[in-house]
Amino acid sequence: MEANTLFRLKALCLLCFNVCFTLASDPDPIQDFCIPKPMTSPYHDHHFSTNLPCKNSSEVTTEDFVFSGLKTAGNFTETGFATVPVSPANFPGLNTLGMSFVRADLKPGSINPPHYHPRATEVAHLVKGRVYSGFVDSNNKVYAKVMEEGEMMVYPKGLVHFQMNVGDVTATILGGLNSQNPGIQKIPSVVFGSGINEELLMKAFGLSLKQIGTLKKRFDPVMSNEH
Repeated sequence: MEANTLFRLKALCLLCFNVCFTLASDPDPIQDFCIPKPMTSPYHDHHFSTNLPCKNSSEVTTEDFVFSGLKTAGNFTETGFATVPVSPANFPGLNTLGMSFVRADLKPGSINPPHYHPRATEVAHLVKGRVYSGFVDSNNKVYAKVMEEGEMMVYPKGLVHFQMNVGDVTATILGGLNSQNPGIQKIPSVVFGSGINEELLMKAFGLSLKQIGTLKKRFDPVMSNEH
């Protein structure tokens, strides 16, 4: 009886491991490709769904697999940072393939603030410029260096990473992520722009209520729009 129970427990553990491993990344495609049909409903979002109806193969063209939006930089913010995200939302050919991309441009001295992607590992290729780049592991150890043109750096899934242009020209980075919906959490916005209780923030960071208010005005999208 005990042996039978032990066998069942081992089988259950193995099953749980396999299920967790299977759900840990985007699902494998079950056909060569799936170019989503145009959706008119506001409840559908190509960025998040992998089970949208596909175009008939006779309607698919080469242009569905070509994206030209990375030729130039995106719109720069006041802080000198620009991005062009690439996902099935603007590049249908990526749908169900488990990947997405981003072009990031940083003017001299500007930063890509600490952030992480909960569902993807990222590989960053420095096309132009000099960038201080790195990530922090779960033991709070920093792995960072000044990257030169042509170098690449990998940011493991779920770990906080960052970039700062330390050169004299605008830097360009091309990033590849192994999920079509990697997600992004920017640390300053998550902490001070999400509505976390002010008393908790005061105790966590040793800041005054006035200081917390100043940070919330900067990172809370609702409060920043009111000022």
